[in-house]
Amino acid sequence: MFTHNTVGTNDPAKSKTFYDALFTAIGGKPGFADEKGRTVYMHNGGVFIVTPPIDGKPATVGNGCTIGFGMDSTEMADAWHAAGVANGGTSIEDAPGWREGGFGKLYLAYLRDPDGNKLCAMKRG
Repeated sequence: MFTHNTVGTNDPAKSKTFYDALFTAIGGKPGFADEKGRTVYMHNGGVFIVTPPIDGKPATVGNGCTIGFGMDSTEMADAWHAAGVANGGTSIEDAPGWREGGFGKLYLAYLRDPDGNKLCAMKRG
């Protein structure tokens, strides 16, 4: 359904440190700069891009937006979460753990990146 996700940043170097830690914690590689200077991550067939907004205005957070990352295990979700917190992210909502709801049993770990974008690691039960 999706081809890629992009988040804006006001501090590309800080964001690269944060996202490099997130993706390497789950077996990915550090991001690389494309021809437009955006930081690009490619992992498990997905593309994730971090960039200052192209309109030159400050990056802002999408209220109500969450970007979810699929995890192979609860341990991978915990490593992702810990790497994020250790590299400028903020743990939000409940602590990482199992939850029951309309989508069934899910292991969820939520973070905000250094610019305030909401991220979620998810392992289906």
